[in-house]
Amino acid sequence: MRRATAWRLNTALATAAVVGLGLIGVALPAFQASAAAGGATGFATGNGGTTGGAGGSTVRATTGTAIHQALCSRASSSTPIVIQVEGTINHGNTTKVSGPSCNTNSGLIELKQISNVTIVGVGSGAVFDQLGIHIRESSNIIVQNVTVRNVKKAGSPTSNGGDAISMESDVRNVWVDHVTLEASGGEDEGFDGLFDMKDNTQYVTLSYSVLRNSGRGGLIGSSESDLSNSYITFHHNLYENIDSRAPLLRGGIAHMFDNHYVSLNKSGINSRAGARAKVENNYFEDSKDVLGTFYTDELGYWQVAGNVFDNVTWSAPGAENHPAGPDTRSTITVSIPYSYSLDPANCVPDVVRRTAGAGKGLQVSDGSCTPTTPTATPTGPTATPTSTPTTGPTPGGTNLSIGAGSDGSSKADGTSYANVRDGDLSTYWSPNGTTGDISIKWSSARTVSAIVIREASGSSGTIGSWQVLNGGTGAVLKSGTGAGVITFSPVSLSKITFRIASATGAPKVAEFETYTA
Repeated sequence: MRRATAWRLNTALATAAVVGLGLIGVALPAFQASAAAGGATGFATGNGGTTGGAGGSTVRATTGTAIHQALCSRASSSTPIVIQVEGTINHGNTTKVSGPSCNTNSGLIELKQISNVTIVGVGSGAVFDQLGIHIRESSNIIVQNVTVRNVKKAGSPTSNGGDAISMESDVRNVWVDHVTLEASGGEDEGFDGLFDMKDNTQYVTLSYSVLRNSGRGGLIGSSESDLSNSYITFHHNLYENIDSRAPLLRGGIAHMFDNHYVSLNKSGINSRAGARAKVENNYFEDSKDVLGTFYTDELGYWQVAGNVFDNVTWSAPGAENHPAGPDTRSTITVSIPYSYSLDPANCVPDVVRRTAGAGKGLQVSDGSCTPTTPTATPTGPTATPTSTPTTGPTPGGTNLSIGAGSDGSSKADGTSYANVRDGDLSTYWSPNGTTGDISIKWSSARTVSAIVIREASGSSGTIGSWQVLNGGTGAVLKSGTGAGVITFSPVSLSKITFRIASATGAPKVAEFETYTA
């Protein structure tokens, strides 16, 4: 039986010393957070901000090779680009591509010596299967809404040293958001870390993500001499069934808030070698030694406040083992130079369950334990002009959608793709969530220059930001907000897609009309 009453302890900020260590104050370097950080949070907003490919072109990729080709087709290695990924990316469809604006390799997704890039999963989702993402000597990178699973360093196939996502060598400003990182065991089974940083990586945020079923959650610093990695934020993440390193922090400064840690089997946040961690409003559950300095006598420090410890056990202190509990107290104060909202720890399990990971509609907490959908896609705008559709008269001519075909991303129960082309406003299609794609398609090309998106009765105003895409090439024809009449330059195509990037609730598209204006 769970001893909830005995172990559910709210940690208060303490001023006492622990094991002879006086309370130490640490002021972080001041920086101006970017006001245009493209939705990034935490330390990723420092050092000029993290906007990824905002303002650049948008391309679609369904293979690893296509991702590399998109990087290599830019005018320069710093030309902004948003790469929308859908489908399963694996060793079979990922090869090296060469060019002056890239430095790629086969067997992994290589983001090396580049900047200003967003990789975002769209449509039915993006899964990197046994294939890791490697960020090296790069800056201003966003990875969002993707799953990376079962990346191995031993066995076959291998990728990225066994890390799901890794950063190394002078990396700056990375925001990883709404991703699912998972393995199927520990080092004995051939896996390494889920989220690793080393060799001078700074200004990184991991938010609204799931890390599970791994021997190692991740590290910040590869050895006791690799101490230049710093300014890392972890918030609203789920760590589940992790043996250790949640994370392991050497020498740097990190901020962990509103995370849910479940089944940390050996140890959790391992602050060592002078590292400083601010740990607040997290929920630790069914775990062991969730905070402290472990496997070394090179001590680290922590500031604690507002955490909940639910059925957490602590080992006895000793050589190379310095748990922070059971009487968990602060050994340092750490100033955080950015603004943030804290959910109370007692609601963290629920809000993280509803928002963290890929395929959750990019929902975030409103700071009061309630999930909400951002009003705009945080991966940044495209080069296509943005507009708000008019509510004026329907374009003249024939509605080309009548008699056409239709498809889309996953649909909500009781709805149909065909409902958007039947001329009946009482029927509709809804995505399985608050974002998704709906397409009209023909057996031969049609020239289209206008569409009308009609929302079902009672749902008017629900649709937020959107893109209109050439379904054959992935080119963005128009982007904007709100349903209605949308016009663009005439284009010949056999499939046109309306992509809902954000909504205030469940979108209901009654009709997707297409016209040659």
